[in-house]
Amino acid sequence: MTLVDSNIVIDVLTQDPSWLVWSIEALDARALRGPLYVNEIIYAEIAVKIEDRAELDSALETIGVVLLRSPEDALHLAGRIFGHYRRSGGIRTGVLPDFFIGAHAQIARLPILTRDTRRYRTYFPKVELIAPED
Repeated sequence: MTLVDSNIVIDVLTQDPSWLVWSIEALDARALRGPLYVNEIIYAEIAVKIEDRAELDSALETIGVVLLRSPEDALHLAGRIFGHYRRSGGIRTGVLPDFFIGAHAQIARLPILTRDTRRYRTYFPKVELIAPED
């Protein structure tokens, strides 16, 4: 089982010339180990690129990714860790989704397939990350 970050799904859906091959190979490798998931936050991030919901659902189905709702414990943890981040001087905009994703992965004990590891490594060090540099 793997939580797939939006950047990986977007690489595939947009056929990103720099990351398409890596992202497809990583998805295929993780699919051999179990289901591939996105949560509500990742789904919403992907919706920025695909406006039509039916088209988005179809695209996710085509690449073998399903929606897995975030546990309430993960939502609480995300808020707590984000609060710590803000009190430590972290920026206010554009980062909260990473805390929801990281907390979900930590609570559900899911690895995250991503190309953006910075906040996950810092705030969720127990979460296994599958990334290009790993």
